[in-house]
Amino acid sequence: MVYQAVSTLTINRDRLTTMIRQLAQLGKLPNGGVQRLAFSSEDCQARALVHRWMVEAGMTVAIDEAGNMVGRYPGRFSEAPPLVTGSHIDTVPNAGHYDGTYGVLAGIEVVKTLGEQGQQLDHPIEVIVFTDEERTMVGCKAIAGRLLPDSELYRSRDGEPVQDCLERIGGNWEGIHQVRRSPEKVTAFVELHIEQGPILINEGKQIGVVMGVVGQQRYWITVEGQSSHAGTTPMSMRCDALVAASQVVLAINQVGNQPGDQVATVGRMNLHPNVPNSIPGKVEMSLDLRDLSSDRLDQILAEIQQAIDGIAADTGTQISMTQRLNNEPSPANSHIQHAIAQVCEDLDLSYCRLPSRASHDAQEMAHITDMGMIFVPSEGGISHSEAEYTSPEDCTNGANVLLHTLMQLDQHYRSNSLSPTNTVV
Repeated sequence: MVYQAVSTLTINRDRLTTMIRQLAQLGKLPNGGVQRLAFSSEDCQARALVHRWMVEAGMTVAIDEAGNMVGRYPGRFSEAPPLVTGSHIDTVPNAGHYDGTYGVLAGIEVVKTLGEQGQQLDHPIEVIVFTDEERTMVGCKAIAGRLLPDSELYRSRDGEPVQDCLERIGGNWEGIHQVRRSPEKVTAFVELHIEQGPILINEGKQIGVVMGVVGQQRYWITVEGQSSHAGTTPMSMRCDALVAASQVVLAINQVGNQPGDQVATVGRMNLHPNVPNSIPGKVEMSLDLRDLSSDRLDQILAEIQQAIDGIAADTGTQISMTQRLNNEPSPANSHIQHAIAQVCEDLDLSYCRLPSRASHDAQEMAHITDMGMIFVPSEGGISHSEAEYTSPEDCTNGANVLLHTLMQLDQHYRSNSLSPTNTVV
């Protein structure tokens, strides 16, 4: 099959923009933002609309036991494992119009564009709406076979059992293990997403070629001193847990600011007894570490631990650190990165390579197939907010990169062992 030149096949900008705006009406907030929590009535309405758009684009649509909505556009080789794209349409409270939603709607637009031109790839294309990405990631974890068996871990935000939630959208917790896909059932996965950060805007680049989703380690640090009267205890005789904790925060910030792509954040802190006339006797705080290299994460953790040991000795406090989360990095496939970069050059779009420091469905899909991600700019680096914005031009650029990346990957992963079921003129 001979594909149209990369410069002549393009998605419909107005149609994509209209879909984004229409979907944003479901769960619209007075401030202009969107709130479409997973399994809510707004989420169900949005799923119904996306289902309709998938069918109109020429896809067959199925709901699996995890509630994932899977739109499938046929390929020339019906038995070939699909090229998969997609993201999510559920949101955080007070969200914007683009996070997740953009990747799903751009996938539908890619299929519509191919269909209008009478084109099929050798591989089928699947566009997936993953279930509850913003909280439990139950949808992508089910496909990757990485769900934990305890259903209590997957309750909704308001405490509703996951079985009830899944039934509402066509899923079934009892059969959720059937959703798991083996590597031979997926050719590759490419997720298009807004960056949700400031790098592309600051560097003046139109496209981000994602090197991978960073690993994330989260710890709970406890600093124990001695609570006492704020007025009667001389400064020289205090064992102030907050003073020690402040030094820990500064040490973490110093380690995080070393050369490299790592980030280190203290985002939550609890003080005890937390009253104006008492010296803090205990401080608890979170530590979030992220980097694309597991070895680098181990290294910065060791440096932070060394600094903490010194602070404890100097302040006479006891400081402990307990791990709460450990997600391994999910590197993007090198060939997919190359394909995205090549498409950017063909389309005369500027690009840079960068890690994704936020969680995405792609990080789970990377456990079963070759994975890649495409980023487009987020104005001001803002996301998870009503101020989240990506211009129609940038949305169009990203969708065109997705279209031509899938076409390139179709050629790269072509199998000569399969026979075509039909011929496309």
